[in-house]
Amino acid sequence: MSDTLRYQGRWLLQIGVALFLFTSFEGFAVPHFAVPNLGRSVHTLSAFVGVLFVAMGLLWPTLELGARAARTAFWLLIYSAFATIAAFLIAGVWGAGGSIIPLASGGIRGSDLQEAVILFVMYPAAPTGIVAFALILWGLRGNEDHSRAP
Repeated sequence: MSDTLRYQGRWLLQIGVALFLFTSFEGFAVPHFAVPNLGRSVHTLSAFVGVLFVAMGLLWPTLELGARAARTAFWLLIYSAFATIAAFLIAGVWGAGGSIIPLASGGIRGSDLQEAVILFVMYPAAPTGIVAFALILWGLRGNEDHSRAP
């Protein structure tokens, strides 16, 4: 099992660094978004998720999780992060999102279809992220033998 956790940890590190690269180039595009404030949100969100993934990649091999739980936490974490980034990216390009991310979009709404697509992409990110973090927290519980404590 430790090989799987090390492999997943390495993947998280690679994805985190790839997000740093993405956010570096995406920063040049911010002024060209239909809603530049959403472009800036994508930029900072991608950088934050990159830091999150690097941190998770470093701690991942220490988790006390079975194969199924580790796989579930890994893929739900990735899905949640990329769904959130994708929703902000779509909203910024379309000039939409006022119904779901009103502060970042400045209240600018797109068509009903655009708002529905953004909602469809973003809403599943919250529960999947919560499940992923709950599994990660469970995996950090440790497996120490306290019977020999002084």
